[in-house]
Amino acid sequence: MSGRAATAPVPRLRIVLARGVAIGPGKVDLLEAIAETGSIAAAGRRLSMSYKRAWTLVEELNAAFAGPVVERSAGGRAGGGAALTALGREVALRYRRVEQAAARSARREFARLARPPARRSARP
Repeated sequence: MSGRAATAPVPRLRIVLARGVAIGPGKVDLLEAIAETGSIAAAGRRLSMSYKRAWTLVEELNAAFAGPVVERSAGGRAGGGAALTALGREVALRYRRVEQAAARSARREFARLARPPARRSARP
């Protein structure tokens, strides 16, 4: 954590779907990066992770839900690609909604406990 204090409480949410299977900000960041880049490799590079790590996370996500969240297209002259399925878009959207609700709740719950801002003294 940096030396600067956060302006408000910020929860880091990890949702356990089943024993040993969870989704958190890293996996959702990966899904969003795949949606933006159209590539597992490019998404991994954007997030400073290896293709192998990105692909392992995609496999975990695909196995965790009722259907695949990421579909790959075969390579060729133009190269392969990847895209989120409708389920993948829904997973990312719902995670972000829950994350936003948790942040609102954390701000509300901790607002009265926070140290008030320091007052500046008026100097003549």
